[in-house]
Amino acid sequence: MIAAVGTAAVLLASLMKGVKAEYGFFLAAAAGMFIFFYGIQKLDSIIHVIGQVQEAIRLDNVYFATLMKMVGITYIGEFASGICKDSGCSFLGSQIEIFGKLSILAVSAPVVLALLQTLESFLAS
Repeated sequence: MIAAVGTAAVLLASLMKGVKAEYGFFLAAAAGMFIFFYGIQKLDSIIHVIGQVQEAIRLDNVYFATLMKMVGITYIGEFASGICKDSGCSFLGSQIEIFGKLSILAVSAPVVLALLQTLESFLAS
């Protein structure tokens, strides 16, 4: 279904470029938003499965929340970057990608520190 929506939007946007180029951009942006929000609805089942894994291996809730933040930052950053690049602002899209990567690094820093402390305690024993 998503492939059909994307393909139809691209074909219609290409046809619209002959009439008014901005209509093609708006159509492609609307299709992109539809696909993005449709994908977000699918995250519910993914979160449920990750929750079951968390219970099975007894992960701390902090790690689960961090993982969800990282996934969210990744999807939103890629979506925003793609829109910027498609509209001709590739510099802005690249800056959004860099900011997303730095945000993921900042969010994951406590997890990396906890891992290093765990390794240190094992090595000290």
